[in-house]
Amino acid sequence: QVQLVESGGGLVQPGGSLRLSCAASGFTFSDYTMSWYRQAPGKERELVASITSTGRGTSYADSVKGRFTISRDNAKNTVYLQMNNLRPEDTAVYYCKNQQLNYWGQGTQVTVSS
Repeated sequence: QVQLVESGGGLVQPGGSLRLSCAASGFTFSDYTMSWYRQAPGKERELVASITSTGRGTSYADSVKGRFTISRDNAKNTVYLQMNNLRPEDTAVYYCKNQQLNYWGQGTQVTVSS
């Protein structure tokens, strides 16, 4: 049974940091590109960052470049999203996704507010 379980969300002040984690099971994690998406209230879900199966290739949405870093640990079947210098517009539910198999996690809420 495929599972993607996100954690690490919460409430943070503008300029703060959070690290999201997504623990995967039920498939061979190291074979697949993994991605983080987010969805703010009233908006469409958008791609935030992706990382190739080996971790050597990454890509980011323009809105998060230089602030967010995606990484993975294939030994732990986990993908991470380090988020620095957070802004109120980063407030959203963040989801991880197995990009090729189209599996989604349940999401974790990130709220940036003073």
